[in-house]
Amino acid sequence: MTTCTRRLEMDAGHRLLDHEGKCRNVHGHRYVFDITCDGPLDGVGRVIDFAKVKHIVGCWIDDHLDHGFIAQSGDPILEFLKADRSKLYVTRFPPTAENLAEHLLQVARDLLKPHGIAVVSVCCYETPNCSATAGD
Repeated sequence: MTTCTRRLEMDAGHRLLDHEGKCRNVHGHRYVFDITCDGPLDGVGRVIDFAKVKHIVGCWIDDHLDHGFIAQSGDPILEFLKADRSKLYVTRFPPTAENLAEHLLQVARDLLKPHGIAVVSVCCYETPNCSATAGD
C-alpha cells in the first residue's frame, strides 16, 4: 500500500465545557491536520496530487473552521457569538483534538471518495506536542 499525506493548517478558537483545567476557558490553537490518503497510483505515479487535497479538503477547512470558533451545541457562549456575527462551527461533540480528528476524517472521506481516494487517517495537532489520530 502506498499512501500520501497532505498537511493543512488553520487557526481557531474553542473551549471544553467539562474540562477540569484551563481548557475550559476560551482559547485558540494553530491546528495542523495531516490527511493521509490511499488509492491506486495514477499515470504520474501519485495517489492524488497534493494540491488537489489542499483544494478540496483545505477549502472546506477554510470555509467552515479557519479563523472561527468551534463550539459544542449548548455552550452558553453561542448566543454572544451569534449576536456578534462571529464565524462559528457548532458541533454535537466536545471540540477535542480526538473528536476533531474523527470529524475531519469523515468529512475528508466524503469529499475525496468521488475522486476515487480513500482517506486512511487524519491526525489533528492541537499544539506541536499534542495530537490525536483517527482512522483505520
